[in-house]
Amino acid sequence: MEEIINKVANSALEVFDLEDYYPKGIRTQIDISQWLLEGFLLREKDFREALKNHDWTQYQDHYVAINCSTDAIVPAWASILVAIQLAPFAKKIINGNIEDIDAALYEELLPKIDYTAYENKSVIIKGCSKKPVPTRAYILAAHYLQPFARSIMYGEACSAVPLYKAPKKA
Repeated sequence: MEEIINKVANSALEVFDLEDYYPKGIRTQIDISQWLLEGFLLREKDFREALKNHDWTQYQDHYVAINCSTDAIVPAWASILVAIQLAPFAKKIINGNIEDIDAALYEELLPKIDYTAYENKSVIIKGCSKKPVPTRAYILAAHYLQPFARSIMYGEACSAVPLYKAPKKA
């Protein structure tokens, strides 16, 4: 019987796994509608009072997304006021949802990576992940890898989708 050779393991492919860079920490979403009358009407005095009485310490070291889940028209200052209350406790505050937090975190960390290890190599941006890696992070990874990589693929080595091939140098 012939020996089975794992061609994927023996290939020169470099795997770029965004999970390796996934920032640890609790992600929390705060819905402003909880402080609106019937979830839709902002009464400034009541809103400010609710924020004053809220326990902000529960967000210590959290990544926090501020949003409004209803169709209420909320003035910009309302989200800013919530962010000011959160500032002493939260690691990061964004306007949006949980996926937006992860996208914002990747937008901060991906530009800081040294991509020279991928110089003139075939790279696979690993597609399957156990952590919630947003599509924006994959797009950014490809953007930062492109100037270095000979080729970029997405997925797994056994079923990668080709995305980019550098032009041949004269």
